[in-house]
Order: sequence, then structure tokens, then C-alpha cells
Amino acid sequence: MTTAARTLHRELGAELWNAARTRRPVPPVSIRYPRLGLADAYAIQSEVRALEVASGAGLAGLKIGATSEVIQKMFGIDHPDFGYLTDRMVLPDGVLLDLRGFISPKVEGEIAFRMAEDLSGPAVTAQDVLDATTAVCPVLEVLDSRIEAWEIGLVDTVADNASSAAAVVGSGVAPDTTDLAAARMVLRSGDTEYTGSGSAVMGHPAESVACLVRILAEFGTGISAGDLVLAGSWSGAVDLLPGQEVHASFGVLGSVSMRTQD
Repeated sequence: MTTAARTLHRELGAELWNAARTRRPVPPVSIRYPRLGLADAYAIQSEVRALEVASGAGLAGLKIGATSEVIQKMFGIDHPDFGYLTDRMVLPDGVLLDLRGFISPKVEGEIAFRMAEDLSGPAVTAQDVLDATTAVCPVLEVLDSRIEAWEIGLVDTVADNASSAAAVVGSGVAPDTTDLAAARMVLRSGDTEYTGSGSAVMGHPAESVACLVRILAEFGTGISAGDLVLAGSWSGAVDLLPGQEVHASFGVLGSVSMRTQD
């Protein structure tokens, strides 16, 4: 990597980090710098993460995104992407969310894996993930884009931490409580109801996490014990509006909810 490339990565990382702090989105990176590729996007994301840690945040886990074929086709890729979670992003069940802390937030329902063991390597399987998991938790992931009007391509969303902003996390249950692929979700937002199933996430949520581990192996890293890993949305994202209650039920896996301030 050239010095010029590293300098650009730092500049764009600082720009995205400041956009989140000031709630002022920036023009799409991919339009301004069309030669940037996926490796550049992850380098920019790394710069944003470093700024978060330097400001006092602690790393809490990871999220995998673009787990559906529809999203992958939209971005022109054949595999998911990923981002990071910090302790500032992880919020308790029932939280009252102030939307003034976001730019243009959306929410989606999924489950997260709480890891009991480290996992790494290019051959990790879904069963390896289940064996290394201490609990699965219902989650409402709050998405936000620091890119103007959500005009994002692959480089934009990856650089911008896979568009992740927060995760509202419910109580965990043992991963063998039920067949995660067959589990159903009902997400209610205001008067609207959405449904989804675990099989929507690469056939099985644990396969999604295994895929993440295999991708991380290309970066020489993996998942650590204690990490919270968001495994991908079970349905589409919903706009978050003031004075709204959002509730997601996953049957025997439990439920999670949040409210937004008026």
C-alpha cells in the first residue's frame, strides 16, 4: 500500500467518524473516489474504528451484513461484508432511543451469538460456531448511514462500518434451545408487522457467523471469546420514526423491544 493510499484512508476515516459525531452526512465515497475497492473500504473502516477506540470506546464484537442474495446482487458481490461493534453501540432491551443521535436511522431484527471461545481459520463450520457459542440473543440492529441520502455502494457501506449504528440486545438463551433455521420472527413497528425466519440468513444464522470467521481469516484475525456477533437480518430494514415502539419476537428465543422519543 502506498503512502498516498494510507493518507487517503486516514482522511476518509476521519471524515466518516466526524460525520457520525456531528450528524452531518458526507457525499458518497465511491463517487468521489471511483478507483477505491473493497480492500480500501476495509482500510477506511479500520481508521474509523481506531478513532472510536482512541476516543474511549471498547470493542464489543462484530456484525455481518449483506447476507441475502438480493443485497449481494445489488452490491455486485458474492459474499457478505462485516463491521464492528463497540460498547457504546450495545444498548439494553427496552431502551428509549433519542433519534437526534442519528442521521437517517433504520431498524431490523436478527439474532446475535455470544461467543464462549475464540474462533478463527478458513475452514470453520456452522457446527463449530454453535459449539463455541454460550448464548443467542434477540437483537434490534439500528442502521444509519453517514453517507448522504443512503446513496451507498459497496465501498461506501463497508467504509462506513457496514452502516451499523447500534444494537439493542435482549436476554440470551442456549443455542440448542431450538432449530435456529426454522425459528420465526415477528417484527412490529407502529401498526406495521413484518415476518422472517432464521433460514433467510444464509440458510442458518450459524452458517452466517461461520462465513464471517472465514472472511476474517483473510485478514489474519477471527472472533474472540466474549464477542457479540450479529448474524444478519431476518427481514428488511424499517425506517425509525419519533414516538415509535419497535418489538421483535423470536418465539422460544425470546423478544426485544425499543422506543424512540417523540
